[in-house]
Amino acid sequence: MNASIIQKIITVCNEKIEKKGENVGLSFYAFFANKNDNPALLMEVAQWWIMKHQLDHFEKAVKIRDMIQKGL
Repeated sequence: MNASIIQKIITVCNEKIEKKGENVGLSFYAFFANKNDNPALLMEVAQWWIMKHQLDHFEKAVKIRDMIQKGL
Protein backbone atom coordinates (compact mmCIF):
# COMPACT_ATOMS: atom_id res chain seq x y z
CA MET A 1 0.00 0.00 0.00
CA ASN A 2 1.22 3.51 -0.69
CA ALA A 3 2.39 5.89 2.02
CA SER A 4 -0.72 8.07 1.70
CA ILE A 5 -3.20 5.29 2.53
CA ILE A 6 -0.93 3.93 5.26
CA GLN A 7 -0.91 7.33 6.95
CA LYS A 8 -4.69 7.66 6.52
CA ILE A 9 -5.25 4.25 8.12
CA ILE A 10 -3.08 5.20 11.11
CA THR A 11 -4.83 8.58 11.45
CA VAL A 12 -8.34 7.09 11.26
CA CYS A 13 -7.46 4.38 13.76
CA ASN A 14 -5.99 6.93 16.18
CA GLU A 15 -9.05 9.19 15.86
CA LYS A 16 -11.46 6.29 16.49
CA ILE A 17 -9.43 5.08 19.49
CA GLU A 18 -9.28 8.59 20.93
CA LYS A 19 -13.05 9.12 20.56
CA LYS A 20 -14.35 5.68 21.49
CA GLY A 21 -11.60 3.91 23.41
CA GLU A 22 -9.22 1.01 22.93
CA ASN A 23 -11.98 -1.51 22.13
CA VAL A 24 -13.42 0.34 19.14
CA GLY A 25 -13.76 -1.73 16.00
CA LEU A 26 -13.81 -0.71 12.37
CA SER A 27 -13.91 -2.13 8.87
CA PHE A 28 -11.67 -1.24 5.95
CA TYR A 29 -14.47 0.97 4.63
CA ALA A 30 -13.64 3.42 7.46
CA PHE A 31 -10.69 4.66 5.42
CA PHE A 32 -12.77 5.75 2.42
CA ALA A 33 -15.47 8.28 1.60
CA ASN A 34 -19.02 7.04 1.13
CA LYS A 35 -18.53 7.17 -2.62
CA ASN A 36 -16.31 4.86 -4.59
CA ASP A 37 -13.96 7.44 -6.09
CA ASN A 38 -10.85 5.24 -6.04
CA PRO A 39 -11.84 1.61 -6.66
CA ALA A 40 -8.25 0.44 -7.22
CA LEU A 41 -7.15 1.70 -3.80
CA LEU A 42 -10.28 0.28 -2.15
CA MET A 43 -9.49 -3.12 -3.67
CA GLU A 44 -5.85 -2.88 -2.57
CA VAL A 45 -6.87 -2.29 1.04
CA ALA A 46 -9.56 -4.99 0.79
CA GLN A 47 -6.94 -7.42 -0.54
CA TRP A 48 -4.63 -6.60 2.39
CA TRP A 49 -7.48 -6.92 4.90
CA ILE A 50 -9.34 -9.97 3.55
CA MET A 51 -6.97 -12.05 1.46
CA LYS A 52 -3.56 -11.38 2.97
CA HIS A 53 -4.51 -11.31 6.66
CA GLN A 54 -7.93 -13.02 6.62
CA LEU A 55 -9.32 -10.45 9.05
CA ASP A 56 -12.97 -10.32 10.08
CA HIS A 57 -15.20 -7.59 8.70
CA PHE A 58 -14.78 -5.58 11.93
CA GLU A 59 -11.48 -5.55 13.77
CA LYS A 60 -10.10 -3.54 16.67
CA ALA A 61 -8.61 -0.25 15.51
CA VAL A 62 -5.63 -0.85 17.81
CA LYS A 63 -4.88 -4.14 16.04
CA ILE A 64 -5.09 -2.61 12.57
CA ARG A 65 -2.95 0.41 13.52
CA ASP A 66 -0.31 -1.85 15.06
CA MET A 67 -0.24 -4.14 12.03
CA ILE A 68 0.18 -1.20 9.66
CA GLN A 69 2.91 0.36 11.80
CA LYS A 70 4.80 -2.94 11.86
CA GLY A 71 4.58 -3.16 8.07
CA LEU A 72 2.50 -6.33 7.99
